[in-house]
Amino acid sequence: MKQTNQNVNQITEGVIWRQLLLFFFPIVFGTFFQQLYNTIDTVIVGHFVGKEALASVGGSSTQIINLIVGFFTGLSSGASVVVAQFFGAQDERSVRQSLHTAYAFSIAGSIVISVLGIILAPSMLTWMHTPQEIMADSILYLRIYFAGILFVFIYNMGSSILRAIGDSKHPLYYLIFCCFMNIILDTVFVVIFHMGVLGVALATLISQACSAALVTHKLMKSEGILKLFIRQIRLHSSVLKSQLRIGVPAGFQSVMYSITNVIIQAALNGFGTDTAAAWSVYGKLDAVFWMVSSAFGISITTFVGQNYGARKMDRIRKSTRVCLGIDFIVSGILVIFLIFARVLLFRLFTNDAEVIRIGSEMLILITPWYIVFPFIEILSGSLRGIGDVVIPMILTMCGVCLLRVVWVIGALKIRPTIPVIIFSYPITWISTAILFIFYYLYKIKKVRI
Repeated sequence: MKQTNQNVNQITEGVIWRQLLLFFFPIVFGTFFQQLYNTIDTVIVGHFVGKEALASVGGSSTQIINLIVGFFTGLSSGASVVVAQFFGAQDERSVRQSLHTAYAFSIAGSIVISVLGIILAPSMLTWMHTPQEIMADSILYLRIYFAGILFVFIYNMGSSILRAIGDSKHPLYYLIFCCFMNIILDTVFVVIFHMGVLGVALATLISQACSAALVTHKLMKSEGILKLFIRQIRLHSSVLKSQLRIGVPAGFQSVMYSITNVIIQAALNGFGTDTAAAWSVYGKLDAVFWMVSSAFGISITTFVGQNYGARKMDRIRKSTRVCLGIDFIVSGILVIFLIFARVLLFRLFTNDAEVIRIGSEMLILITPWYIVFPFIEILSGSLRGIGDVVIPMILTMCGVCLLRVVWVIGALKIRPTIPVIIFSYPITWISTAILFIFYYLYKIKKVRI
């Protein structure tokens, strides 16, 4: 964490809007480069292999990966909140126990997920109605990704802990380096050696292994209270309970979003390969908004967590309001950009006219409603910072997961069209945003620290 000469914690003492932005930009750029891993894969296979490979790398496979990684990212948020609160209270012993417990949990969890993912990949893809012509490549890509899931978990956990103490720059540096490594390896494996989907998967795995090694090395060489010792990696039961108490509901909340996306992917797969490929490309453009939104969510969780540990309630309220305002402005700018540049953006991924047409129509239907989502992301992140995760999980389950599933199943029986499926997004965002606004206003009056 950046500190002044007087050793002042800028998150608990500095100007809120300035510190939010200084913290936000490294996170959003880091998320951007993380998204580039899969985006570069889709660009290269879309131009050099074909739309079937494009759908294999970016369709059902991506939705399954997002489901698994999203759940673990939610779990890691439990560790980051606990570390942020202990760091704000300057409890050195608890900070170090939290770090080593988080690493032990990441290793154990990755082993289980890797084995299950490799075994169940065909079944998961079949359940999602993945078109038969892309099934073999989708299985290959998914199995190689799961084989290296340890590196994904280690990087996500390590970087979230670094951000919890205010260091959002080093995770960014590591991702930039590894993203360019991914570009080089993609080019070598796919363009030069013509390895197709196998080459893309191997390039991603190697790059992710490098990012995990770099973030682990940073923690091992740290001179502050957050220092990793390999021999001390083990589970501390009391700390693990605190991390899971926050992380499990947050993980399920992330899973709910992913499950509904999987259901929608399965529904869209029924419209053919062109639609699956169009949704795959739209997902890469859609990721631009989500990386910005999640960066604001991470920022406010860290700010609230540290100020909660430092017993500063006024800064909790004010930082939430400021973060909401900034997020609204940025979301509006992104909506305008994506709408006006949609055709050009789709052409970056594919030259297929039908895929571009379908994808552009999808984008027009969804993006104007992005402006609603800051209420969900920021208020949920703020509540997570004070350790309140159960009710936000329930609100998300009802407002996003259940309502979206009911909408898709019910509406498709009445009118089986792509716009009907797509419209499930704004309907559920608006409903969930209203629930979060009312609950946040109620909860923030009750908090005592």
